[in-house]
Amino acid sequence: MLAIHVSRRLVGAGLLAAALASGCATTTAPLTPDAIEAAAPVLEPEAPQFIPVVRYGRYTLVELAPMAAQRDLLLQTVDVSMPEDARTTVGDGLRHVLKRSGYQLCETTHAVIELYALPLPAAHLHLGPMSLRDALLILAGPAWELHADDRTRQVCFEGGAGDARVAPGAEPFAAETVQSFPLAGGQP
Repeated sequence: MLAIHVSRRLVGAGLLAAALASGCATTTAPLTPDAIEAAAPVLEPEAPQFIPVVRYGRYTLVELAPMAAQRDLLLQTVDVSMPEDARTTVGDGLRHVLKRSGYQLCETTHAVIELYALPLPAAHLHLGPMSLRDALLILAGPAWELHADDRTRQVCFEGGAGDARVAPGAEPFAAETVQSFPLAGGQP
């Protein structure tokens, strides 16, 4: 029985050797000087850049570089709950979001004062976590463009291309843009 087992292994090894020996044969054309010049140059790997780190604790290494939100203050993450005051306006909300951000609102144009006087929607009483830029854009709405002056650290808003102001004498809403929704319970 042992002899049969050994002979099977020898036959299997022989077949494997025959399959490997027969393999595919390929021929390549000799390289010409033109083909050598056309080959892409071999790029040498760049030397690894030195990144300064400091060890904090046993398993923590901290890179000694400022984070993106420290370089661009509008990228900092905010999670804000507005004070639930019945008279809260968009301007109050913008000022509350900008507290401790390093920025302040500019109060220069009459159009911006109109924005600041609008009532703050209930959906905007809690914002975040999101970037400061996104929170400001949400509070102002899509009709206003955000402009940040990094030199004076002021945030200004300007009526954008999507400004929804109505021309004098025009109807504020066209009939086709007004949607009505039926009341629940089937009231007439």
